[in-house]
Amino acid sequence: MENKSKPVDRRVLKTKRAIRNAFAKLMAEKDINDITIIELAATADINRKTFYNYYSGVYQVVEDIERDILQSYEELLGNVEFRQSMDAPYALFERFSRLIDMDPEFFGYLLTMNGNSHLITRIMRLIKEKTCAAMVAQMDVAPHKADIMIDFVLSGMLSVYQHWFSSDRSVPLDEISRVISAMSFGGVNGVLGEG
Repeated sequence: MENKSKPVDRRVLKTKRAIRNAFAKLMAEKDINDITIIELAATADINRKTFYNYYSGVYQVVEDIERDILQSYEELLGNVEFRQSMDAPYALFERFSRLIDMDPEFFGYLLTMNGNSHLITRIMRLIKEKTCAAMVAQMDVAPHKADIMIDFVLSGMLSVYQHWFSSDRSVPLDEISRVISAMSFGGVNGVLGEG
């Protein structure tokens, strides 16, 4: 008999998203060690028992967030052909925009949590490692050069997205991706040459 995976219950996804968004919102306001389950449940508009149906504590929420982001990033990275991206980099950065667009509330909180930058730092480090490994595997580039390039691009992207989420967001996210891709792959001259 064929083993078909059971579809994920939408209520489960909705509840986990509420917990995740509540956690990111609280992390934007206070230190992780000051977040209580009672406060997290109240912010997510659920009761404590519901929280414990999914998580054993606050740090398990952090692990779940990291795992989900990295899984989404690995899916995004799995289809990237770096040699082609050098000629048409916008497609790569447009994928980042789509990833953020899937849950803008969560990413807005995540990218504006000033006092808890250690979570962002960990996520960015893992993304950098995966990107460098993929780039070195696909291209003739020394690992230390790939490390420098990826560090430069990711640091700039993070800064731009943080600023965008802290602003009135009047510039469309796809325009942000277009400029970031031109800056990353073509430098200032690439952006200025677009007209």
